[in-house]
Amino acid sequence: MAAEKDRASVPELDGSRLRVAIVASRWNDIIVTRLVEGAERGFAALGVCTVTHVSVPGAFEIPYAALQVAKSGRVDAIVAVGAVIRGDTSHYELITSECASGIQHVQLSTGIPVGFGVLTVENVEQAIARSEAAGGHNVGEEAAAAAVELALLEMT
Repeated sequence: MAAEKDRASVPELDGSRLRVAIVASRWNDIIVTRLVEGAERGFAALGVCTVTHVSVPGAFEIPYAALQVAKSGRVDAIVAVGAVIRGDTSHYELITSECASGIQHVQLSTGIPVGFGVLTVENVEQAIARSEAAGGHNVGEEAAAAAVELALLEMT
């Protein structure tokens, strides 16, 4: 019920004037493809017509690509999507921390909002649950809505 209340307070968004980009990692591509599809659905539902796609090797590379896209002046918002699944080493902590920090730096230093659609999960089952098809929970779709909302905030 709390989630319904939160959704009710979301403003009506018209992204038809926006140009956006999706920066997606290729690592864990089955999950990331689902997140990209979710972001595309989210943008389409908000009327966004101009979507550029950028592909990078992994989540660690997302902030750099997002920075280059933001600095290009060709977009009003970005969605970053990827999936980092915990393994047996401390690599997970390093990648998730630096990816999140880097994405935050991009939006704060450029003024271009970046929706955070990077999954940081314990296992594949959690990743699947957070990247469902239309009508289900999809973090990419949620990140697209957040990016549009913030881009419109900047335009007012």
